[in-house]
Amino acid sequence: MSGSRASDRRTSGTGGRVLLLIDVCNHKSQAPQTLNLPFLSSRSLSGTGYPQGKSKKKYIDRVKFGYIGIDLTGELSPHPHYPSMPKYPRGVNASSDVEKSMLGPEAMALFSVTGMTCSACAGSVEKAVKRLPGIKEAAVDVLNSRAQVMFYPLFVNEETIREAIEDVGFEAMLIIDESNEELPSQVCRVRIKGMSCTSWSTTVESGLQALRGVLRAQVALATEEAEVHYDPKILTYNQILEAIESTGFEAMLISTGEDRRKIHFRVDGLSTESSIRMIGCSLQALPGVQDLNFDPKLKKLSLSYQPDLTGPRNFIEIIESTGSGRYKAEIYPEGGRRNAHRDKEIKQYRESFLWSLVFTVPVFLAAMVFMYIPGIKHGLHVKVVNMLSVGELLRWILSTPVQFIIGRRFYIGAYKALRNGSANMDVLIALGTNAAYFYSVYSVLRAAATPSFESTDFFETSSMLISFILLGKYLEVLAKGKTSEAIEKLMDLAPETAILLALDGDGNVLNEVEIDSRLIHKNDVVKIIPGAKVPCDGFVIWGQSHVNESMITGESRPVAKRKSDMVIGGTLNANGVLHIKATKVGSESALAQIVRLVESAQLAKAPVQKFADRISKFFVPLVIVLSLATWLAWFLSGKLDWYPASWIPSSMDSFQLALQFGISVMVIACPCALGLATPTAVMVGTGVGASQGVLIKGGRALESTHKVNCIVFDKTGTLTVGRPVVVNTRLLKNRVLQEFYELVAAAEVNSEHPLGKAIVEYAKKFRQDEENPVWPEASDFESITGHGVKATVRNKKVLVGNKSLMVDYNVPLSLDAEVILAETEGLARTGILVAIDKELVGILAISDPLKPGAREVVSILKSMKVRSVVATGDNWGTAKAIAKEVGIDCVIAEAKPEHKAEKVKELQSFVLFLKVHGFRKRRSDGRRWNNDSPALVAADVGLAIGAGTDIAVEAADIVLMKSNLEDVITAIDLSRKTFFRIRLNYLWAIGYNFLGIPIAAGVLFPSTGLRLPPWIAGAAMAASSVSVVCSSLLLKNYKRPKVVDTLELKGITVE
Repeated sequence: MSGSRASDRRTSGTGGRVLLLIDVCNHKSQAPQTLNLPFLSSRSLSGTGYPQGKSKKKYIDRVKFGYIGIDLTGELSPHPHYPSMPKYPRGVNASSDVEKSMLGPEAMALFSVTGMTCSACAGSVEKAVKRLPGIKEAAVDVLNSRAQVMFYPLFVNEETIREAIEDVGFEAMLIIDESNEELPSQVCRVRIKGMSCTSWSTTVESGLQALRGVLRAQVALATEEAEVHYDPKILTYNQILEAIESTGFEAMLISTGEDRRKIHFRVDGLSTESSIRMIGCSLQALPGVQDLNFDPKLKKLSLSYQPDLTGPRNFIEIIESTGSGRYKAEIYPEGGRRNAHRDKEIKQYRESFLWSLVFTVPVFLAAMVFMYIPGIKHGLHVKVVNMLSVGELLRWILSTPVQFIIGRRFYIGAYKALRNGSANMDVLIALGTNAAYFYSVYSVLRAAATPSFESTDFFETSSMLISFILLGKYLEVLAKGKTSEAIEKLMDLAPETAILLALDGDGNVLNEVEIDSRLIHKNDVVKIIPGAKVPCDGFVIWGQSHVNESMITGESRPVAKRKSDMVIGGTLNANGVLHIKATKVGSESALAQIVRLVESAQLAKAPVQKFADRISKFFVPLVIVLSLATWLAWFLSGKLDWYPASWIPSSMDSFQLALQFGISVMVIACPCALGLATPTAVMVGTGVGASQGVLIKGGRALESTHKVNCIVFDKTGTLTVGRPVVVNTRLLKNRVLQEFYELVAAAEVNSEHPLGKAIVEYAKKFRQDEENPVWPEASDFESITGHGVKATVRNKKVLVGNKSLMVDYNVPLSLDAEVILAETEGLARTGILVAIDKELVGILAISDPLKPGAREVVSILKSMKVRSVVATGDNWGTAKAIAKEVGIDCVIAEAKPEHKAEKVKELQSFVLFLKVHGFRKRRSDGRRWNNDSPALVAADVGLAIGAGTDIAVEAADIVLMKSNLEDVITAIDLSRKTFFRIRLNYLWAIGYNFLGIPIAAGVLFPSTGLRLPPWIAGAAMAASSVSVVCSSLLLKNYKRPKVVDTLELKGITVE
């Protein structure tokens, strides 16, 4: 499938950690080729290859049987390998096809490793990696802080390698190699029912990563969803669903990458196999239809197609015409698929809680209230059998359904967790409630069996515990649903219907019809009336109006639209009628891309989440140990009379008091709050960013951005408007200006550079009678990166570029030319020199005005302790003039793309912890200039500014919808506020456990008499999770910094 993959990666600068940004464009992937290397060469069996005293043949057999791993290629490092290489059956020749198939495909992974300072560090990393099974070779570059690993995905994956590097004390981050365009990639999204703790999401994620063919898997606890990137030639999404269900959870497919070209219809009237076959044949005869499937039970027809060749209206027309009107087709109703799962979960928890109250309230009243009402108290104390009373029997009967029927979900959860070798919150709840329930059962049975034993039961403890926990879960799910409101609001922006126009050859409207907006095809003409929403992306072909784009771009004021202007689906037409031509429909629209981007961002874990993941591994076992230790300490203290008998309540003995303390410790501990601290804040933060026109691609981008203390601006299109124009021409030789521009335009017409396009556009003025002039033919054209162009036009050698180009081609510069050039640069203009036949004949002055508000933005960044730097390939004079105008002191000028990356690294050596923003420049036609890719690789966070409808800007970490520089301030401020909230969540979650567990253990009991009953401890545990989610929800009240609003009030925006 086509996809856009980006990753912000880490490397090591002199001054500290630095994330790398690798840009990987959309591409189709193919399966990696099978390994074809000599497995056992003479070199691999020499030296350290096999032990002394053993024959080569015998040792080879032992290698094949799996005792020790050796160098697979015989061409790589002679360093010793370790006894954990892939195991091969005895008798298989190392170079045989059988062995190749056993090894599976070979893969290469590149890691950025932070913290290496010497060769010893590199050696320890290499050693740790080579210990893993399935490693072919590992090479560590300490200078560039990288590690390259050749491995076999059948035995090991990238995540395992990364963890191995981190286990030896370094931070590692996988860099996806943009040059590797052959790797297959398919993605599917899966909803996982039943996850409630970090340990569960970690278990599922580990299980998915272990699957052969899985390239990357992310599991989000907050959304209960997984996103899996996999090789479709090795794995299917059905196998992924089976793998998830094998861990004990219910898995439901949300979407696959194919869904972007797939549509579903409800077809009524299809009842026989012949009719289904007839419809199928008719549809498959259409151009662009790839495959189809019909589910008779749901009456659901699903088909994949190429949107450039056909569309859904054609399908409906074919279906309804095939059966002479017997068959009716419509877009299959989705029924709020996203909300349905959450609503169902909320309903289940609400019903469970209400049913638990039906039984728990009588138990509570019988145990805590009726015992103090004389008449009722006497009735409850009536003996049934021996010392077994009516009250005890009643509490037993009422608490049993709560424990085993209503509380069944906790048993199932605990079983699943323990079966997968982990422990979670359900284990603690099951242990705590079981301890209270079964001790009470023992107590009442003993009372029924003996005439002298006075029983004390804790049935109210177990039933009230479960009720309060269910209440907490209900409130938690309710709050978690609020965190995804941003996506739901975005999805609701798309209108249900649209007015389709039919035009004649002259563009006159023949008729109009209202259709389902999902039935719009590319190149359809749609009418937008005042007050209606735009149903798809497109451009205006008739009319003018103002469109409110605030819901997509965050632009507060309506934007004027006239002929040829672009409009975005989901925006609101204000006061005029527009006819637009559809360019992007369905899943290709900007709105659909935003939804997908935000969904993916909410799945991506922030690095700080690792903190909670590490704690979750040992938290529950530690709590169980503390609970047992608490019970034992209080029990022994009571037996040995280490505390006064007056401390023991009249209704208990020392064992029961100790048991209550132990249960309280077990149920008050809450790992869920820790697990929800980061993902809920990231979910709300990314959603708020989307509503502000700032699209943040996940927790890692948020975490990187909040640490920014230096930002490198590209000049053209970032600090400037990005529309350079020729403002002055100075000829140094006697020439006709039109002929001069004929030659210059002919040389520049093949250039992609914005300055070249500005020159060509200016040259058109000398041919006013021609709309699309044809320039003289240019031969021997060559674009010289960072300098200019050269070509031969009309047998004349033409050079157009900067001063360096003239020097390189030995073109002499006169004193007058130097003066003119200095004057031009002093006015913050770019001077372009033109030489014909090695003679300087003219100087063009090109101006690209500053964006309004650029100076104010730089000043605000300075107040936020963010240093600003200008990096440009332009000359020093122009660069310094621009920098001075906006208030930037540090300038990098006349820098080729590869030099920009070097300059960025130089900056890193002077800053303790540097964060650099790489701005992507964009061409007027919407495509991106790639000349700054080397600098972006050296940057920590990449921003795409002014993306408009092109949301999937390849590898940008943050996409700014508008061209407003102040949105950079919003992005930094939002990331800082989000991570402040994450820290607050962690502080609360950790502080709660640190304070709650000792109090539950009875630390305050000797001095204050304060004792936390288990049911109150359970209520506190439930409240802790809810409070963390509610804390994250406060981010929904985020407001941009007032200074940014002030800029807009002053009218400092870019339309």
